[in-house]
Amino acid sequence: MSIPVVDLADFINGDAASKAAFVQELGRAYEEVGFVAVKNHGVPDKLIEHIYEYVQQFFSLPLQQKLKYEIPQLAGQRGYTSFGREHAKGSEAPDLKEFFQYGQNVEDNDPVKSEYPDNVKVDEVPNFNETLYQAYKNFQKSGTSMLQAIALYLGLDEHYFDNWVHNGNSILRCIHYPPITVEPKSAIRAEQHEDINLITLLVGASADGLEILTKQNEWVAVTSLPEQIVVNVGDMLQRVTNNKLKSTTHRVVNPKREHWHTSRFSMPFFLHPKSNMSLACLDSCIDQLHPKHYDDITAGEYLDERLREIGLKK
Repeated sequence: MSIPVVDLADFINGDAASKAAFVQELGRAYEEVGFVAVKNHGVPDKLIEHIYEYVQQFFSLPLQQKLKYEIPQLAGQRGYTSFGREHAKGSEAPDLKEFFQYGQNVEDNDPVKSEYPDNVKVDEVPNFNETLYQAYKNFQKSGTSMLQAIALYLGLDEHYFDNWVHNGNSILRCIHYPPITVEPKSAIRAEQHEDINLITLLVGASADGLEILTKQNEWVAVTSLPEQIVVNVGDMLQRVTNNKLKSTTHRVVNPKREHWHTSRFSMPFFLHPKSNMSLACLDSCIDQLHPKHYDDITAGEYLDERLREIGLKK
């Protein structure tokens, strides 16, 4: 399945007509599919290339070295999480992956800094920490532009989300799905789920496997070109819009048997707001045909609830 393709340059650098067309195209795609592929997204190709290079070096380290960076009290929100620790909401089967998470660097004396743990520094891979820092900044910038377009589509001020996501609790997650060495119990590497956050920005994975569930209840493979990133709606944005914008169910499936010996690497950027942002449904998204679907909750409360559901927090 080819998901809708949008050009972020039309929004950032285009004239008023191009910008308005982008907003409508994006909004329709998020109402109907929940995923788009974005070209001219602003994250340099060379930087993406370097992330993959250093992330592969990190996951190639002996397990004992990687375990130095697994800090249980951080609930997987910073540093390393070992294989099989996380599972999808409602599933007991662990996902067949290990991952490393890199979070916000607050650099402007914002008091929200006290809410975030420091990032975990990796010693063994030169340039690993600096590259994740640069990638994080670039993803945050591109994601903020996407949210500005979403705000306009919802009839809000263009900068409605800006202050909430500036110094927000966003996460860059580097995922490794190791080679399959024994007959798997399931065809699924990461069980079906929806993302927790506002939007997710995903650079092309090193191998196929991503599938989304359509409105017709069919699983279809998602493909995007190397110069594109996939951006999907998360549950927080679905809540805020009272289901107007869809948080699409997706999963990662095992490759064909002839590719079992290969690893799969994936790098989603989960764009979160600050924890005190209200996820109460927007008044403009509530009417007689669409009564309020969710109780009021803050982003921090909702994240805490979901981390417990997926087994990262006790």
